[in-house]
Amino acid sequence: MMTVPPVRERILASATRLFDATSIRSVSADRVIADAGTTKVTFYRHFRTKDHLVVAYLEDQLRRLQAAVDRERAEGADACGVLLRLAAANGDAACRPGFRGCTFINAAAEYPADSMVRDAVGQYRTWLHAVVTDLLTELAVEGPDVVADQLIMLRDGAMVHGFMGDPAAVTGSLTTAGRAIIDARRRTPLPA
Repeated sequence: MMTVPPVRERILASATRLFDATSIRSVSADRVIADAGTTKVTFYRHFRTKDHLVVAYLEDQLRRLQAAVDRERAEGADACGVLLRLAAANGDAACRPGFRGCTFINAAAEYPADSMVRDAVGQYRTWLHAVVTDLLTELAVEGPDVVADQLIMLRDGAMVHGFMGDPAAVTGSLTTAGRAIIDARRRTPLPA
């Protein structure tokens, strides 16, 4: 017997599928409601506005990333291994059929700086910077905050390249360039 997911999760799953396929702004609340097979009253009981739905979508994406990093660490991955896995995850995302670029970059491009959506994007960026900084600190990289900024800029460019250029090149290029940046700030190079 197939179980139907709770309404909130069904709405969020529909929104995720629709947002990922086109864009956030191009998908109306009515389209999400129809796709989720619910009513407006039920939708607005769970999400006061479409922007609240978008924030929930971004928070869900962030939770998935946090869980993936936590799993890597729990399985014993060292800092270098986690950074390599993050690069591979970006490459995997870029190679997905229908990839349109980074979820968070796209959301930031679609909403004004003073919106709740941009606040949710900011939470992701803050988390990502903290994780990368911690990993770089563990690797004894000088100036881990600065290097984290550089690696995140590199990652952002790789995601755009994955959308507009060659998605298959993302992981290799991101890994090679990231190693060069890190090795330039370490006394001993990263293991190959």
